[in-house]
Amino acid sequence: MTTTEKLLHELEKVHTGHPWYGSPVYNILDKVTFESAYERVGHAHTIAEIILHMVSWTEEIMDRLNEKPASMPVSGNWPEVGDPDENKWKEWIEDLKLVNVNLVRVIQDFPEDKWVDPIIDERGDQPVTTNEELVYGFIQHQIYHTGQIALLTRIIIG
Repeated sequence: MTTTEKLLHELEKVHTGHPWYGSPVYNILDKVTFESAYERVGHAHTIAEIILHMVSWTEEIMDRLNEKPASMPVSGNWPEVGDPDENKWKEWIEDLKLVNVNLVRVIQDFPEDKWVDPIIDERGDQPVTTNEELVYGFIQHQIYHTGQIALLTRIIIG
């Protein structure tokens, strides 16, 4: 398997496949109601906040793979969700799916020999990472937040 194939396989498991740790994120999101997406448990982020965070970081990863310098996501690390809005919630789920389709395209089109190249990172205070490490780290990030959504859903909905 090429690096591209491995990364795509791992990403597919997180979204819709059969990951060893449990359900993929889209299956978990199917159980989330509009009301529960905005419910805050203690000091934890809401599911809606986590979804926007996942979308913003997916966009940032695509920017980095497209050779833009590493930075915070353009839409922010934790974008504001505003007042509960059922239409916005539905749009955010579609945004998450669309941005992941776009990420898959970026990975598919990424030159195989560039996976070992370092990302462009002019911040100076961060360790240098390769494009491959970037995507594997991103996958871990998505798994972490998928677990948060699963736990919050269990707590809120039961």
